[in-house]
Amino acid sequence: MWETMSTIIDDVLAHFAQRGHLEYGESVTQLEHALQTAALAQREGAPTTLVAAALLHDIGHLLHEEDAAERGIDAGHEESGAAYLSGHFQSAAIEPGRLHVAAKRYLCAVDASYLSGLSPASAHSLELQGGPFSEREAAEFMRQPYAEHAVRLRHWDDCGKIPGLDVPTIDHFVPHLRACLL
Repeated sequence: MWETMSTIIDDVLAHFAQRGHLEYGESVTQLEHALQTAALAQREGAPTTLVAAALLHDIGHLLHEEDAAERGIDAGHEESGAAYLSGHFQSAAIEPGRLHVAAKRYLCAVDASYLSGLSPASAHSLELQGGPFSEREAAEFMRQPYAEHAVRLRHWDDCGKIPGLDVPTIDHFVPHLRACLL
């Protein structure tokens, strides 16, 4: 079981314990997706803050009952997740996750092969999120702090959807979360 830690980390772990079993829409659960994304970041030697961001990037999905995509609504999970984490974690552990939806829109604008390679669920959510950026929006996106980290996170996010993939447990990533606390 998880050892005693700060309240926010306990709370994050409780959200994963309570709702992490829910289907992500890509044949993996929310928890499997988070663990795979974080494991990919770690495997590439990403800094601790970016590994934590990879683990936490979809926390907004776990904060409330959500079937918004099925109803044709973008619930803004990236913003609700960032708001929830704000004040507890360093910006470098929050902002790439807050920007991961914008990073998808950016990549779709600048790379036709990326756009054509989206999974059906990701293509559907892209429509709900406003579609690919315009040239001006893409340039503005890349001027934001953490935009490059968000693009890296987006690639791991896209690859973190493999049913049954063997990855470390969430306990493995707790030190990354601890290291990113304010």
